[in-house]
Amino acid sequence: MSEIDRFFRAQLKPRHLQLLVALDDMRNLGKVALSLHVSQPAVSLTLGELERGLGVRLFERTARGVNPTIFGECMIRQARSMLSGLAQTRDELRALMSGASGRCSVGALPAMTPALVPQALQLLKQSAPTTTVALHEGPMDVLLPALRRGGLDFIVGRLRSEALVDDGLAEKPLFDGASALVVRPGHPLARKRRVDWATLAEFAWILPPVGSLPREPLEVAFREHGVGMPSNTVETLSTHVILAYLQSTDAVGLLSRIAALHYSEQGMLAMLPLDLPHLLRPIGLTWRRGTALSPAAQQFMRAIEETSERLAQPRTQRGKPRLKR
Repeated sequence: MSEIDRFFRAQLKPRHLQLLVALDDMRNLGKVALSLHVSQPAVSLTLGELERGLGVRLFERTARGVNPTIFGECMIRQARSMLSGLAQTRDELRALMSGASGRCSVGALPAMTPALVPQALQLLKQSAPTTTVALHEGPMDVLLPALRRGGLDFIVGRLRSEALVDDGLAEKPLFDGASALVVRPGHPLARKRRVDWATLAEFAWILPPVGSLPREPLEVAFREHGVGMPSNTVETLSTHVILAYLQSTDAVGLLSRIAALHYSEQGMLAMLPLDLPHLLRPIGLTWRRGTALSPAAQQFMRAIEETSERLAQPRTQRGKPRLKR
């Protein structure tokens, strides 16, 4: 057995992991000592233990503080993941001890929260009422780092645009990424059988921000029809803001098709009879490859998959929700 194997098996402790993360965050031995409520010599001693045990230098000492080496960056990344995993294990144990049947932490893009996620939660609770789901809503650039650190079990939302196969993440598509144009039910265009792009450009719009994935197919559609982008616009990805703004104005908006169908069926919005080019990636699940998901996370995944299948069907053909074992 090598020295590094022996150190990992017998000597690596949570305090070493906490020190690595603190040093990366603060880059100063004195500040780290204060944050951990220990003396600065104690910080230096613990860091020395780590470096001797691993046989590599983890941080370069400078007059201004410390900077991680490539070995340090590797250890810091894994330390964050391990500490996050320990925290999740602690939370799951607490849930089990309190009578819950499990716990999972899930990230969701805003477009998934009006219909897909709530209905999947309802389906999950029918068969596992004591399972706890911690839901975190946000954009992918926030959720993906949390997933990589181990803070999330999986993400439900639009799959990444780039074909990354070796980045440690796995994906499963649920349905296509089609979008739909929506207005309030009493909008002048709501009952028209045909709507042209030149007419649409005359109205106010609530648009996805420039550079966001949903923006591209809209710009393509306007350009292909020889129409300039609207000038009276608001930009946001917030589904709640889009809904409230459309209901109180004659503006036109863009939503994922699954959210548009949900609001249309509820009588809250009307979908316009226009097809958008399918330039977006599918909606699906993203998780860390090679990571053993908890039973609670696996069960919620199944609930999301079955809910997505059900929502993809016409409303008249949808059966009663029932989670498969």
